[in-house]
Amino acid sequence: MNHPFKKNAKLVLSNGITFSGYSFGARGSTVGEIVFNTGMTGYQEVITDPSYFGQIITFTYPEIGNTGINFEDSESDNSVKGLIVRNFSNNNSNWRSNLNFKQWLIEKNIIGLYGVDTRALVKILRSNGSMNGLITTEKNDLNSCLEIISNTPNMQGLNLAKEVSTKKNYISKETTMTDFDVREKLHININKFKIVAIDFGIKKSILNRLVSHGCEILVLPSNSTFEDVLSHDPDGIFFSNGPGDPSSIFDGINLAKLLIDYGKIPMFGICLGHQIFGLALGGKTYKLPFGHRGLNHPCGMKNNIEITSQNHGFAIDPNSLSNKLVEITHLNLNDKTVAGLKLINKPIFSVQYHPEASPGPHDSDYLFEKFVSLMLERC
Repeated sequence: MNHPFKKNAKLVLSNGITFSGYSFGARGSTVGEIVFNTGMTGYQEVITDPSYFGQIITFTYPEIGNTGINFEDSESDNSVKGLIVRNFSNNNSNWRSNLNFKQWLIEKNIIGLYGVDTRALVKILRSNGSMNGLITTEKNDLNSCLEIISNTPNMQGLNLAKEVSTKKNYISKETTMTDFDVREKLHININKFKIVAIDFGIKKSILNRLVSHGCEILVLPSNSTFEDVLSHDPDGIFFSNGPGDPSSIFDGINLAKLLIDYGKIPMFGICLGHQIFGLALGGKTYKLPFGHRGLNHPCGMKNNIEITSQNHGFAIDPNSLSNKLVEITHLNLNDKTVAGLKLINKPIFSVQYHPEASPGPHDSDYLFEKFVSLMLERC
């Protein structure tokens, strides 16, 4: 990518380390938690994933933007606070492309920084942990940048789900390009399954996947009550992904506790939803040093391995799960953190990763069929 002779933007980390580079996308200043994603594709889905709300992404893949932007793959109207890349392509080439990457960033007011050594930056984050930082195209001196960063809350303790959750109920009917309806596979003639999905920052592709598996989805806000959920007489309940610290989402944890105690309706949780289930079951969560973000994370147990797509900065402490009816079903095989749970005596399970694979592999798509199968058993 051609760039101006003089560097015109910089990244300042909370520990005072500074990276100089070049601006692309919107201009100005943006502050947030600096994290990194190891995926080689799917940058549009990553940038619009609500789980990244409040964060600035560093892409480890060296060039971003080659395939432009299309009108189908954005996961939400939300977006990251900023981007850091080694290089970006202003020339896009893909049959699905509708818009230039740089122009899209400008329209979405996303500030980008390129021309920095992303390998060196990621090494700092891996050694010191994710930290707040500032990208700026303005002439702020180091002390003023550090003051802005110091006045920005850390991710720990933040309930960001309420910022990205829907404010009113809505029905989701859009499907994926493939129909996975297990009812047809089993030649069962019943109506679509009624799912209530609690939106903590849900990705569009998760909803599409559930619809394609024969579900009718009613999406409710993150602060929905036990009475709200049961009033819709659902066949199943879904707890979504989302941003922030799971231990701060008190409405969601309380709702999960009541629904788990009720125990009559199949429940499925993904990512933040998985962490909320863990907390509702008496467990505790903790912040990972630099999180799991990418589409190449191995998970499994007992010689069964899935390559998974992940995006989270917190995990469930396995030592805190003292309930004997809770079984750990999956581990992240990189660091042995909890990646899956189920209740032995109730139709309730969850995973830390993203089985809708957007972006990512499809190893874990069977989990949607498992959810549907639990509802089938109760027809």
